[in-house]
Amino acid sequence: MASLGHIARESSNVTRLAQFYKEIFGFEEIESPDFGDLKVIWLNLPGAFAMHIIQRNPSTNLPEGPYSATSAVKDPSHLPMGHHICFSVSNFDSFLHSLKEKGIETFQKSLPDGKVKQVFFFDPDGNGLEVASRS
Repeated sequence: MASLGHIARESSNVTRLAQFYKEIFGFEEIESPDFGDLKVIWLNLPGAFAMHIIQRNPSTNLPEGPYSATSAVKDPSHLPMGHHICFSVSNFDSFLHSLKEKGIETFQKSLPDGKVKQVFFFDPDGNGLEVASRS
């Protein structure tokens, strides 16, 4: 049986991106190996999975990064059918309120049956995120 170990994100500002995931989702910083000149921050979401935030190397230009597209899409209404990571929360309305208080632009919708509410938004580096209500 497989389980999710970690998700890795490149960033030109690993400290800023780590702070975002700690504030918005409650990730905790954990010990990470010393990779010399390469700055990394490892985070853990207790009971879920880890996230490795890695200093972006502009020379690699990896195709999965949001800035490798010919035109960046900044509108969160495009995210339901695009690359994103989804988290679920038990108090959706409170979570949504906290995003609005932080001035984060969002797009909201529900699944067709109306049972699951969804909000889509971007992290500071342009990675797509979804948060869904627990049904």
